[in-house]
Amino acid sequence: MKKLFFLLMSLCLCSLPMMATDGRTDEPNVGNSDKMVYMFTGHREPALDGLHLMYSYDGYHWTDIPGSILLPEIGNDNPYYVHERQDFELGKYYPQPMMRDPCILRGPDGTFHLVWTLAWAGEKAFGYSSSKDLIHWTPQRKIPVMTDSLTYNVWAPELFYDEEREQFLIIWSSGIPRDKYTAADRLGQNSSHRMYYTTTRDFETFAPTKPYYDPGFNSIDGYLLKRADNDYVFILKDNRKPGYSDLFCVFSDSPYGPFGNPSQKFAPTYSEGACCFRCGDDYLIYFDVYREARYGAVSTKDFKTFTPIDDKVSVPQGQKHGTVFQIPEEMLKNLLKSRQ
Repeated sequence: MKKLFFLLMSLCLCSLPMMATDGRTDEPNVGNSDKMVYMFTGHREPALDGLHLMYSYDGYHWTDIPGSILLPEIGNDNPYYVHERQDFELGKYYPQPMMRDPCILRGPDGTFHLVWTLAWAGEKAFGYSSSKDLIHWTPQRKIPVMTDSLTYNVWAPELFYDEEREQFLIIWSSGIPRDKYTAADRLGQNSSHRMYYTTTRDFETFAPTKPYYDPGFNSIDGYLLKRADNDYVFILKDNRKPGYSDLFCVFSDSPYGPFGNPSQKFAPTYSEGACCFRCGDDYLIYFDVYREARYGAVSTKDFKTFTPIDDKVSVPQGQKHGTVFQIPEEMLKNLLKSRQ
């Protein structure tokens, strides 16, 4: 009987998923048995047809879900005042609504929160909507965040959830006045930006906007990642052009900074829109190599050394600036079924 008991116990233990050192299982689960699928948000130029999604079972090979998941309904609909020229202008593609740089994050209650860029210029807010199933969405809203600033753009809002404080961070970039330019800003021939952020618990009330990270030169497209407790990586673009326009990382023991110790540059010149996620033992960083009209990727374990993996990934043509999250496979099946 003892031998039979120990045999049964061994079989039960072998059937359990192996737990990784950071608390993940080798095959992530929701509930008891739901297989998880990677989802990749994005837009297609000129960003007038809204949210696009791709999916992957391995994090390397992506399949496009045809058509738009959510059409843009707000923004890019008013002339804006340019203080430097002391005149009004119309935004690009005015008055058509845009949805650029969509970012989705699933909150602790299962709600998917979506934020996006409303316009190339002329908006001091980002767009917001939410969903429980990626099929039905709440009415779209503008979230004003730079109303007391001379800027006229809010670009590429990114979501991060701070588990310790139980609140969301939204991080974006906005242009600064030319009289605030540093000598490093002037190395570039384009306008200069800095990173800002706000926080919220419910997407109804928001903390006052604050500066987030300032490297002393034009920078955009920030993406925040938590590796472990007191260990955060912020990936962003040096946006000075020509001669720069590439990606690097900085580090902090807090999601609120300060950040420092910049890494080496790890992407080709004229890359932007980075996002990162853990896949197996590696972190994968995807980015838009926009002048070559393709997506690139690197893998890293320590964010100090980076290995190009362009030959190992496949991203559908036309993908632009998105972020990666996970959902149960059954939810993906329902989404695909809803589009038939």
